[in-house]
Amino acid sequence: MAAAGSPRERAATSRRERGVASRRDRPDRDLVAALRAELAGIEPTRDCCRAATRAGLGDAAEGRARSPVVARLAVRLDDAVPIGFQWATAADHCRMAWLRGRFLARGSLSLAEGHVHLELVVSPDEAAELAARAAASGAPAMWRIRRGRGVVTWKSIDGALTLLRRMGASASVLELEARLVTRQLHGHLNRVLNAEQANLSRTVLASHRQVVAIGRLVERGTFGDLTPADQRVGRLRVEAPEATLADLADQLDVTRSRVQRSLARIERASRDNEHAVPRLTGTPRPDDAAALLPGTPRPDDAGPG
Repeated sequence: MAAAGSPRERAATSRRERGVASRRDRPDRDLVAALRAELAGIEPTRDCCRAATRAGLGDAAEGRARSPVVARLAVRLDDAVPIGFQWATAADHCRMAWLRGRFLARGSLSLAEGHVHLELVVSPDEAAELAARAAASGAPAMWRIRRGRGVVTWKSIDGALTLLRRMGASASVLELEARLVTRQLHGHLNRVLNAEQANLSRTVLASHRQVVAIGRLVERGTFGDLTPADQRVGRLRVEAPEATLADLADQLDVTRSRVQRSLARIERASRDNEHAVPRLTGTPRPDDAAALLPGTPRPDDAGPG
């Protein structure tokens, strides 16, 4: 058996983590494959659009397709008339057909943590022109030169979805939008739960600090020096250490701010003769403090049971 922390165990852990990540990313890869298949399944009926799609495929129409679905599309477009595609004079449907072919030949889509990253890798000379054409189609893009190649990128969810929808990927766009909404809801829920957990932790720590302060005042016999209102708040805090300030205010029929100020005065009074409130170890428990509060019977004062 491999020892903990040994190279064999670390390698096994790394394989397990990669397996979990692979299973988590598989639905996204399936969606990207479905998107590519949907776009490649669109076979234009107009001769001009068939020629524009073939022109957009570029090298992929000459037997250099990166996927079988694109290769099959290229075969189906073999009868397209090889005319020179001119963006400036082309109709809108031809422009979309050309962009669809360009994406199938050079595009990629990745999904990560609720974000969409769509990019086309082309020659450096084509990048700026392709970004301008996409902007003219209602989907503004950024471009840059990366490792000697032009990269046109859509990082905006709206921009990427607009381009995909206009190219004809309606079903995949609907599925993508549904997944993005689901991830956003999960993220929002996690943030809400984390915030609630943090608030609960702060409430518990504050309650413990206040109960300890009350216990110290009772031990020194100075709890009775507080105002009647502060004594009421102190007694209720000891009786209900898990209650929030709003709960205490409701039971006392006062405002939350008054409860907060009373507890702050109690803590200040407890610190008058001490530099810090004692820690949990060795401090009175809530039930101990309750038993010592004025007006509460002490255990040794109780009659025979």
